[in-house]
Amino acid sequence: MSRKRKNPKNLGLLFAAHRGAAAPVFELSRPFDLDPDGGTTYTVDRLADLVERASAGLAAAGVGAGDRVGICKSNHFDVVLLAAAAARIGALPAMISHTVRPAALHAMLGRLEPTVVIAGDGVLERAEKEGAPLDGAGHRVLSVGAGTGTAAAPRLTGLMDATVPPPRPAADDEPMICTHTSGTTGVPKLVVHSANTLGGVITKLETMRIPFLSTRPDDTIAACIAFVHGRSAVWAFAQLGLPPAKAVVLADSDPESVVSTLRAHPPTTLEACPNIFQRWEALPDDHPELFARIRAYVNTFDLVHPRTVRTFLAAAGRRGVVWGQSWGQSETGPVTLGVYTRRSVGDSGAGAVTSDVGRPIPLVTKVRVVDPQTRRPVRRGRQGILLVRTKGRCLTYLGEPDRHAEKEWDGYWNTGDIGVRTRTGKIVLIDREVDVLPDMSGIEVESLLLDRLPHTTEVVVLGVPGRRPVPVVSTSTGDLDADAWAAATKDLPPMEEPKVIGWEEFPRTGTWKVRRPELRERLLGTSETFGTGAWT
Repeated sequence: MSRKRKNPKNLGLLFAAHRGAAAPVFELSRPFDLDPDGGTTYTVDRLADLVERASAGLAAAGVGAGDRVGICKSNHFDVVLLAAAAARIGALPAMISHTVRPAALHAMLGRLEPTVVIAGDGVLERAEKEGAPLDGAGHRVLSVGAGTGTAAAPRLTGLMDATVPPPRPAADDEPMICTHTSGTTGVPKLVVHSANTLGGVITKLETMRIPFLSTRPDDTIAACIAFVHGRSAVWAFAQLGLPPAKAVVLADSDPESVVSTLRAHPPTTLEACPNIFQRWEALPDDHPELFARIRAYVNTFDLVHPRTVRTFLAAAGRRGVVWGQSWGQSETGPVTLGVYTRRSVGDSGAGAVTSDVGRPIPLVTKVRVVDPQTRRPVRRGRQGILLVRTKGRCLTYLGEPDRHAEKEWDGYWNTGDIGVRTRTGKIVLIDREVDVLPDMSGIEVESLLLDRLPHTTEVVVLGVPGRRPVPVVSTSTGDLDADAWAAATKDLPPMEEPKVIGWEEFPRTGTWKVRRPELRERLLGTSETFGTGAWT
């Protein structure tokens, strides 16, 4: 039976190792860009075939062991398949979000020094339009997508009928895959993981037996995540190592597409980025049938607001439904796990309860809270920089080893997050150090405002030295009632009058986080913050 099979550590070997497995069946919201005519239903065998054929195409393009491959295309699970194809033949793939701007993309490719870049049609067209084409930098560009594209580049699919090479994966302690950080504060960093760190440690955490959250054989697991993130590779390991009946891939967060896909494949577990859940908050009212079977929700990448959790837990048709939130980073994998229920999130006056991200994972991760100047531990209940120790930590930042070394503190990893360890041992997040506000937690204030102003669709509080904090708000109606704002903020620290903008005007990363430095410069004309930004 497929549930008894063990995952290999290397992503390049993963799909072939599960050939013949009856589950899961992968259901896609749209066809792969890598296989535009392949439909939307894939067995494990079909995915294994696609990985092998893609590796044949890469080999035909001149990629071999030790080479590097850039992958930058629209969000879909085939990013992981392309990474697996490169890893299968010993190359180092770097999965890069299509939301990265061409100038930043060129900087990242400069660090990567790839032999081949696989780019989506939209990425190529945008780069051409902005006068920063991806070719001509010592690498070959291959395109993927359903259309012909306006930017000329040969298709990877045109090479995929070549002879499939034998697998030649890198050693388990050598670089296997590059993902990247969110890039909220500049050019994203390329995070290098080995088969040991990602496939050996982080994946084991994913397949641990956790009450109420672990996958069951009859589950339908749906995910709408950034498939360029390391989380997506771990998700692939999890679906094959502990298979549900179905794995549903939501490539786009557009509500219309999501409704159509989930109606055809009602999930029992639904995972998405926090800001995607926030975007979907109207769905439980408009389409309650989509949530009738759900027993668990999951979010990673960023903190989720209590209002969002409360909305979706209330919509679930089952008793005992739970919400799991892991705190961690691309560099470390998950560090803590917080679990919330209808009772624990309370009502709209409960405060930022989801800032409590739970305890470190036993026997796997350790967390210290230290003074950022002295590096000495602070007492429980006192704020400090959060340091993490885990065997799942990344190897380095590609092309930026000094920046990686600066975040190693006495055997621990400096996360750049400000937090508190409570008396019971739980970790409560306050803010990113670079976004810290005087006399308040931005995370808490934003959560409170979202709760108190039901029509808000996004709230971000920006700090600028010499000014009161500046709230930036979007609403479903496009305006904000002054009396409602006054009532919502009467017991909060003083802030400037809110700036109301459209939801689409918030600049975002590939994981839908708001690019706060860009927003600050655009609206306030400055890059100054109260934080140092030393550990971003």
